[in-house]
Amino acid sequence: MKLFSQSRSARWAVPAGAVVVVGAVIAGSMISVAEAAPSLPSRTPAQLLADVTARTSSPPLTGTVVETSSLGLPTLPGADNPTSVSALLAGSHTIRIWYADPSHFRVAAPQSMSESDLIRNGSNAWLWESTKNSVTHVAIPDQVATGHRPAPKPAATPLTPQQAADEILAEVGPTTTVSSDTNVTVAGQAAYQLVLTPKSSQSLVGQIRIAVDGANDVPLRLQVIVRGANTPAVQIGFTSVSFVKPAAANFAFTPPAGATVKQQSLSGGTPRAGAPTASSAYVVGTGWLAVADLPGSVLSSAMPGNATGAAGSGLSGDTGPIINALFRSATRVSGSWGSGRLLKTSLVSVLITDSGRVLIGAVTPQVLYQAAAQPAPAHPSAPSAAHPAQPKTTK
Repeated sequence: MKLFSQSRSARWAVPAGAVVVVGAVIAGSMISVAEAAPSLPSRTPAQLLADVTARTSSPPLTGTVVETSSLGLPTLPGADNPTSVSALLAGSHTIRIWYADPSHFRVAAPQSMSESDLIRNGSNAWLWESTKNSVTHVAIPDQVATGHRPAPKPAATPLTPQQAADEILAEVGPTTTVSSDTNVTVAGQAAYQLVLTPKSSQSLVGQIRIAVDGANDVPLRLQVIVRGANTPAVQIGFTSVSFVKPAAANFAFTPPAGATVKQQSLSGGTPRAGAPTASSAYVVGTGWLAVADLPGSVLSSAMPGNATGAAGSGLSGDTGPIINALFRSATRVSGSWGSGRLLKTSLVSVLITDSGRVLIGAVTPQVLYQAAAQPAPAHPSAPSAAHPAQPKTTK
């Protein structure tokens, strides 16, 4: 389910019981300043993991979340525009959150001289984009608003440390070593540190470190540390947080005078024929070594002027130049699986084959080559091998 799909700030959705952002990449910078380890009751890693995974919802809170990333990507076009996809892939971003319960929350993404707000107030959801002076209103059906039927869950990027931790904790199993580290202070809160370490050396992820609030068992910060590194490449965490229920006035919204108001249904539109969607992706492997195998048309659909581009795929219009820049920085590779181009960052590897496949994972290139050696899945929108969909580039 996608409520909005035309721009970065419009990729917001309202699944029941959570707040998420669509089509973006999570990340963050070192948030807490070094200070003495706070004293907390002793808890084993197993107890801490059980308590965190047992929590089904967040307590009421008001807070500020900072997310940044440093993935070693080449310089991308549009990086100076804070609302662009390029800006999301590098740098720092701030989000303000007011959360009372799954049906009453507000998320504000302030930018220089502008702001985008997502508000849910019971059966109504609003997206306000100040730069466009536009408002999108979504009426939420009673069966969804009251929780009798769960809202469809979109493919999404986590917005809060809790959501990010939920996705990571799902990977815990025989392929992961679970431990704890010295207690830390995050956003003024004493917190435990839960550490998840992939056992396979083929994962580019070295550790996932989750700072868990000692009083509420809520993840306050999540750090992704690349194998062999000491500092996070990706992080999301609170810089301030107060576990107090926000006033109801925070969820009241009236469209500003002169704003364009659009009405949209909760179910959203139907993807344009031939456009790649989340259902077009297949997953090869499991856990930390999972690889997404997508049709090459995910690249061609993002190119400027393509009829099945941003509107159909959910990609914003600035992705074409970005994909071109990334494609030009990729290295020619070949093997028993065929040939193509490899883009390797500190945390993610991408293989674009000449036969029209795109394989992505937080894994070493060898894992991508093994996945590429397997028969190509029958993607509904995949191009033929004779005419692979790849962006134009020059040698």
